Amino acid sequence: MLQQLEQALEKEGVQLKEFSELVIRLMDYGVICRDESQVEQILYDRYLRIEGIVQDYVSLMGIRIQNDKRFQFVRCYPPGAQVPGMEDEDQPFNGGFRVRLSQNEVALVLVLRSQYDKALREGQVDEQGCVMISLESLSIALKNLLSRNLPENLTERKNLFRRLRQLRLIQLSNEDALTSAEFWFKIRPMIMSYVSDDVLSTLLAEQEESEVEVAPEKTEGATESLTDDQAPEAETSKEDTAESVEEKETLVEKTEETLTAASIFDGETN
Repeated sequence: MLQQLEQALEKEGVQLKEFSELVIRLMDYGVICRDESQVEQILYDRYLRIEGIVQDYVSLMGIRIQNDKRFQFVRCYPPGAQVPGMEDEDQPFNGGFRVRLSQNEVALVLVLRSQYDKALREGQVDEQGCVMISLESLSIALKNLLSRNLPENLTERKNLFRRLRQLRLIQLSNEDALTSAEFWFKIRPMIMSYVSDDVLSTLLAEQEESEVEVAPEKTEGATESLTDDQAPEAETSKEDTAESVEEKETLVEKTEETLTAASIFDGETN
């Protein structure tokens, strides 16, 4: 088999060492974006030359590859994962290769997906399919959609954004600027394949329901001046708001159970 592989690679002018470098990078990082760095540009172009050979090789392990030629990225999916544009596999899989995200990571991914979808509808997408967003806008959306805040601790915040950068979901140039609300970064188009339209619709529907409810702060101040007949209504409004927050937490937990990171082996990326 190794001899056949070498022969196939020789026809394309690729050495076995170069093939090995490409496959290891793809399985370690889970995704290769041509515009991320010069290294990934070389690897992506090499993949295009030997795409069939790479796919045949990793298919022996049940791994599938998505090649988005429009936005020039390649993403690797573990066995049994749903791949956009491909038919689902019939055989069950227990998710042994999957790398689950934390609740904070899942929450941020959900909000990034909603913001990307909004920008997409408004036509605010660049030629690479990316969307510019400020840290302030993200913080507001996170609070409105999931009643959550970004980590106050700078180290935790850096780790959170570094993780999403590792997954090639965002593109940022300076992590030290994460303390500034004026900091801007890009959401990559890969975010579309991380959160399904059904999950996004559920999230937005819950937001619409929350908007028609009375805010807890206003309710507390007004309760003192309410009559006995009106007070129960205020208490009900507060209970509805608390229930809404609980529903959002449940949505994050459910998404956490099904959301799979692109990386098969949880490798550190630069």
